[in-house]
Amino acid sequence: MTESAHQAPPYPTIYMDRAASAPSTVVLAGQRAQALEVGRTRLLVTGIVFALAFFAIGWRLIDLAVSGHGARARLATADGTAPATTLRADIVDRNGALLATSVSAASLYADPREIPDPRAAADALIRVLPALSHGELLTKLASRRRFVWLKRNLTPREEYAVNRLGIPGLHFRRAPRRIYPYGELTAHAVGFTDIDGSGLSGIERAFDSALRGADMPLALSLDVRVQHVVAAEMAAAMEKFDAVGGAGLVLDVRTGELLAMVSLPTFDPNRRDKASPDALFNRASLGVYEMGSVFKIFTTAMALDAGVVDLADGYDTSEPIREARYTITDFKPKKRWLSVPEIFMYSSNIGTARMALKAGGPMQRVFLERIGLSEPATLEIPEVGRPMLPTPWRRINTITASYGQGIAVSPLQIVSATAAVVNGGELHPATLLRRADGAPPAARRVIAPATSRAMRLLMRLVVSHGTGRKAAAPGYLVGGKTGTADKPMNGGYARDKRIASFAAAFPMTDPRYAVFIMLDEPKGIKSTYGYATGGWVAAPVVARVVDRIGPLLGVEPVRDQRGFDTRERLLIQTSARARQVAAN
Repeated sequence: MTESAHQAPPYPTIYMDRAASAPSTVVLAGQRAQALEVGRTRLLVTGIVFALAFFAIGWRLIDLAVSGHGARARLATADGTAPATTLRADIVDRNGALLATSVSAASLYADPREIPDPRAAADALIRVLPALSHGELLTKLASRRRFVWLKRNLTPREEYAVNRLGIPGLHFRRAPRRIYPYGELTAHAVGFTDIDGSGLSGIERAFDSALRGADMPLALSLDVRVQHVVAAEMAAAMEKFDAVGGAGLVLDVRTGELLAMVSLPTFDPNRRDKASPDALFNRASLGVYEMGSVFKIFTTAMALDAGVVDLADGYDTSEPIREARYTITDFKPKKRWLSVPEIFMYSSNIGTARMALKAGGPMQRVFLERIGLSEPATLEIPEVGRPMLPTPWRRINTITASYGQGIAVSPLQIVSATAAVVNGGELHPATLLRRADGAPPAARRVIAPATSRAMRLLMRLVVSHGTGRKAAAPGYLVGGKTGTADKPMNGGYARDKRIASFAAAFPMTDPRYAVFIMLDEPKGIKSTYGYATGGWVAAPVVARVVDRIGPLLGVEPVRDQRGFDTRERLLIQTSARARQVAAN
């Protein structure tokens, strides 16, 4: 036997009849197919379950992103109403500077039923939100309500601090919050909204509906650069003269656009809950005051325009006017005959009263109405004051109103009327909205162009030779009129409380802007020799304002003013000749 015949194979050999194995093969194949089908079904069901789960999670994320914290946050607010979340358009100045905008802010609310220990939660919250009342907080957290507001409009720091506490039942809801980047600078003009975004004052209130959901910002006529200059100079003057308040305005005489409207004291609209009633009061447009001698601008313009007097005329001012129980005198009497330019330049009450009496009360009342001083101004904001006029209008009222006593108007009305006197004689309604195309609205003619030219000369004389010398800003040919009026009190007038003001325009060769500055109850100081009149207090503010805003507004200084100076000299010479004729 050979070696190969007896060697064992490396593995057993299995012999199977092919015919006998066929049924077993079929059975195995069927079982395998069934198992695969079951697996596919289970995978399909599992996939559907996972898809539904992911869909539910995604939907929840979308719901949270859109509505804050879902249905629970929409149950109720503290007063039972849903807070407003409508987006609000921005407010900008004429150059696009942002005056008001909306940002997303978190507000804290609680579900008291989810809070395990209300007292411990209140103790923890009061440490990070000390402005809250512990007693009120504990009452809210211990209630059985499902939704209570705890604090609206948290800062990011406050939101982070509350989050770190990890107290169950505390939640946040995000909503738009109105903020004012320039704070107190434009507070009275722009106004503010309440906690739910509804306008409460200023432009915010006047255009509340238009600002909701608008796509484009609302452009105002204000220029924050000019506003800053006026506010800074006014604040410095108030501190220097210990005044209780003031108002300052700058107006484009060609369009009626207000580039600045300042009322002091002011407030921060971002923290309006801290503002006093005095700070909230808009002295520039809502307050009405007896303005004193700035009214002589309008009395003189009326008399010249009606032909009652001309520049060569004049009146004897050597004796006071006695009317009933009143005696009309001059602050610094010249005690002689004065020409019309001298009456205006030296601010003679006696001469101005005689002009008004010659014109008559009816003409005076019609003119004051025509120039916008007997009805409220048509400014866009709701804070507009109604002038106070004497009723009935007697002869004594014609006298006193001629120099600004016994009649009260707003600073806004004075600056608008002054602009009409110097711009050629057209009254443009004052506006806080930027004129998009630069074209002014329909204007009303109030005096003839020739009268306007004469008034520009007279107003320039006040600054170059009269009571308003301290309003001079070199190169800008400022013209204007001083005003000082004792404040009404207890049926009479207080001798130690007054309104000091100055109404101005520049440059007088071709006026572009009118400026009005008013200080409420200024006190005389050593450098003013104890005086607190418009010439000492308000006129210097005008000079500094014009000097600073002239370059900002592109008004080039007048380098050659010989023509204007010549007309001034001729006017003075005419006055001197008229005085000689009267003396003879």
